Amino acid sequence: MHIPAKVDYGIRALLALAAAGTPQTAEYLAGEQGLPPRFLGAILADLRRAGVVASQRGAEGGYRLAREGNATYIVTTDADGQYNPAEIEKVLAPVVAGEADFVTGSRRLGSQETKDMFRSAGVLFFAGSLSLLTGQRISDTTFGLRAMRAEVTGAVRLEQPQYQASELLIGVITHGYKVAEVPATIHRRRIGESKKGQNPLYGLHLPGVNNLFYGIRFARVIYGTWWRERQRSRSAGRSGSAGPAESAARADSAPRVKSSGPGSVEASASSATAGPGRPADPAKST
Repeated sequence: MHIPAKVDYGIRALLALAAAGTPQTAEYLAGEQGLPPRFLGAILADLRRAGVVASQRGAEGGYRLAREGNATYIVTTDADGQYNPAEIEKVLAPVVAGEADFVTGSRRLGSQETKDMFRSAGVLFFAGSLSLLTGQRISDTTFGLRAMRAEVTGAVRLEQPQYQASELLIGVITHGYKVAEVPATIHRRRIGESKKGQNPLYGLHLPGVNNLFYGIRFARVIYGTWWRERQRSRSAGRSGSAGPAESAARADSAPRVKSSGPGSVEASASSATAGPGRPADPAKST
């Protein structure tokens, strides 16, 4: 009896997913079973449409699967070497202690290796703008090392492919969660190059021009997100939705940490049935 490759690969991926017991990336499943990543991605998409697995690509993918995996805390950082993993404990500590719902590092309270005066001026300007808009004193709107209670990520709509750090920060403040900053360091980029601010007409890497485009795009994100989340917060208030204080009372006290980037692609057979009143698998700790 001949079994089509698509069926064979799908069964093997599901077996690997079930054996893991926690949400996994498509890349992980392909590596575990020695399967072609692109072909497997198409198979997982079919399985998702059939309701066999749950998956999500983009800004909310990792956050949603962390919540469905029953994570209590989420820590995010960049993969380009700009942030020191040794500072994770310092950023997470106020959240674990119940002193804040969301904590972000700040280069202005700590230090930075980069000496780009345009970027420094932009950090200062946008921090001041956001502080005026929200009434919350913020010194650094773009720092990538952050820690939060997992449920916080479900209150904010994430639409930006490149500016999730600021989008999430603004949304969290607007919805009334307690936000704090801690001193931290941003290092020079160790790996790769930034895709933000590149000249959209020619794809050139011109520092002055790139900073200009970065500022224009970032301003649109700052002000657009503030207005959008402000309207959503008001609508939620009129509909009687639970606020941060009520949500906090329902938070799980077990300190499980899910470290997952906002752009994750993950699939979980068990999370397809997760929801209100249904137990979810524990989140994978990384």
